[in-house]
Amino acid sequence: MIEEFIVISNHKFADHFRKWAEGKQQKITVLDDGTTSNETRLGAVKDIEFAVETLNITDDCVVMAGDNVLDFSLRHFLSYAQCTGTSCVMCHEENRLQALQKTAVIEFDENQLITSYQEKPKEPKGNHAVPPFYFYRAQDIQRIPEALSAGCGYDAPGSFAAWLSVKTPVHAYIMRQEV
Repeated sequence: MIEEFIVISNHKFADHFRKWAEGKQQKITVLDDGTTSNETRLGAVKDIEFAVETLNITDDCVVMAGDNVLDFSLRHFLSYAQCTGTSCVMCHEENRLQALQKTAVIEFDENQLITSYQEKPKEPKGNHAVPPFYFYRAQDIQRIPEALSAGCGYDAPGSFAAWLSVKTPVHAYIMRQEV
């Protein structure tokens, strides 16, 4: 069950998100990362790290890029993640090369354990695209500082999932058409 929504915004839009959150039934926390331009932005992975540190998050987390609108439930994805006991990413089959070159692409074994993770590859190894929907176990999301110190990219949200999939088991959840 999702207990709280956390929105991380740059300084310019933080108050807009706070006003939007005021009338909602769900618990929504809006964090202002203090950045004011593309040149000073933290990047997706550092924004996640900022939220984890600022709010002292010690729970499992669902992470999604804010420029996505959902028309489906996350219920099966979360159930799948709980069953695997690992961090997980969503994926879907994509057969258009141009589309694969603009997203993360994974390969996985017969148990849906990720074996390869490429971020915006010129020559994709597989055809499973990863939209920015991730489930991170509490102990895994705490590894962001380690990942960043090891050279993990900080701008693309999938960079951390790619790094993590080499360090610990991460499973792929194949998206379903659901209501």
